[in-house]
Amino acid sequence: MARISLDPPRTPFFRLAGWYSRHRYGLVLDPGKALAHQPAVLRAYTRLELSALRWRRADRQLKDLAVGAAAVQIGCSWCMDFGQWELRSHGVAAEKIRAVPGWRESGAFTELERLVMEYAEAMTATPPRVTDELTARLLAHLDEAQLVEITAMIALENLRSRINTAFGLTSQGFADRCEVPAGPARGPADAAA
Repeated sequence: MARISLDPPRTPFFRLAGWYSRHRYGLVLDPGKALAHQPAVLRAYTRLELSALRWRRADRQLKDLAVGAAAVQIGCSWCMDFGQWELRSHGVAAEKIRAVPGWRESGAFTELERLVMEYAEAMTATPPRVTDELTARLLAHLDEAQLVEITAMIALENLRSRINTAFGLTSQGFADRCEVPAGPARGPADAAA
């Protein structure tokens, strides 16, 4: 159950954001409802999310896998639910979507995809565990602009997941809409194993 009301003041910006959310996703997203209690935060967060949609140097599916690995590492059930839908919407194979929580044990991913998910976990750890060696392995496949973009997407997912987890937000049923059976839930302890 959410730790914050999902019935915020109906400011003009929240009504506009709600319209956009219903148009794009079919419903108003719970994180937007929670953030709408502080309109300046919702506006800034919305600008960041809309800006991130325009970042196009790195492969969309690589960024989605990195986001998924970070959400699993943090244990954000809302983000994992939405992430399955987003991965499916961006054309990621069902086998890969199901395998994200246990990517280390799966043969479904390419070397680069595995490196990106390893990087996402290393960035998400507290304290971060990014090493020169891991960065060098990534730069053997990516240019620096792509690495910056993937790094920013992982940082954005950390913001999302930590906000949603702090507010107690859980699934809104996105995974159910994409016909990909949910894999076992994995938390930070499982990811480190």
